[in-house]
Amino acid sequence: MRLLVKNIKTLAGIEYAPKLRLQGKEMSAFNTIDDAWLTVEDGRFAAFGSVADGMPTDTFDQTIDAEGGMVLPSWCDSHTHIVFAGSREREFVDKINGLSYEEIARRGGGILNSADLLHNTSEDELFHQAMQRLDEVIRKGTGCIEIKSGYGLNLEDELKMLRVIQRMKEASPAKIVSTFLGAHAVARGMTQSDYVKLIIDEMIPEVGRQHLADFIDVFCDRGFFTPEETGRMLEAAARWGMRPKIHADELASSGGVEIGVKHGALSVDHLESMTEEEIDILRGSETMPTVLPGTSFFLNMPYGKGRKMIDAGLSVAVASDYNPGSTPSGDMKFVVSLACIKMRLQPNEALNAATINSAYAMGESRNYGSITKGKVANFFITTPLPSVDFIPYAYTTPIVKKVVLGGKKL
Repeated sequence: MRLLVKNIKTLAGIEYAPKLRLQGKEMSAFNTIDDAWLTVEDGRFAAFGSVADGMPTDTFDQTIDAEGGMVLPSWCDSHTHIVFAGSREREFVDKINGLSYEEIARRGGGILNSADLLHNTSEDELFHQAMQRLDEVIRKGTGCIEIKSGYGLNLEDELKMLRVIQRMKEASPAKIVSTFLGAHAVARGMTQSDYVKLIIDEMIPEVGRQHLADFIDVFCDRGFFTPEETGRMLEAAARWGMRPKIHADELASSGGVEIGVKHGALSVDHLESMTEEEIDILRGSETMPTVLPGTSFFLNMPYGKGRKMIDAGLSVAVASDYNPGSTPSGDMKFVVSLACIKMRLQPNEALNAATINSAYAMGESRNYGSITKGKVANFFITTPLPSVDFIPYAYTTPIVKKVVLGGKKL
């Protein structure tokens, strides 16, 4: 199958040589070609160039007219919890009335509330709800997405969530990676030590035997799991080939960054309470710091130090944290806007953080995250826009006109 995209005002997010991630000053370049064309063969980017240098003269099975819109690589969202049941708008009102995230959790709300709802929801209904959310974000430009478990908090319900994610992988044209997050909170009626033992002795081995998770995550933070507990769970998961992605420093500087780097975590995520000393810990590591500005926006929390990390020469990724309690949105365009407005990232930096660097944060930057020859052809075509900077500037304006995943127009 050979595809030509023509009449492209600006082809953006190009990499001429494959890169796994961009660091520091490299993030300021979001490469573009004006008045461009693009070809796809067998679902992967084949060639691109400027009309001024000549259009392809080959025969194509399909042609898409971009009609003067831009073409960008699909968003890569490396941190979501979109498999959940129901909603938690009551807690939204509680937050307005002054209750903190931790106070709501102590009253049996938060993650435990979602666990109760999920327990009473069938696997088919859970799949149906999650697919609706996935389809919504795909239409907004997301083409590669990580999805976590973590609202089960017992073996059977965690497996139910992971089976739903597996079904989503098979049913959706988007690229999906799965993460086991049994250590999202302590299950009702259990001590923390007993629950950690359950995760290590029963949950991780069964998830591993059934090959249901690509990664493991632990909520290593104040009031949740300690660095020592986190380390033991990560060691157990490593025996089953699950690399870590860690919830770290959301509520406090908790040791999550340190334990993540120590265990070779692919990413450490949240970082709202990250210290400048922890920036130094990330230097020279393979761990991607991932900031979640939508969480800060919705919970009225401090924003992560995205600007300081880039200025220190680090890579930075952004992701949505789409979940029912703290970030009920998977709109990556809005996430990019927040990264610019609240974290002071330049538009090019935020766009790279939401594409190639977020692809890296889920182990997929060899195949996704930029328009590069040989990568999977996941991209979207915008309405006509005046510039790339307009994307984060017009923070609520819909821009996605057409979506192509795996070289096929949806």
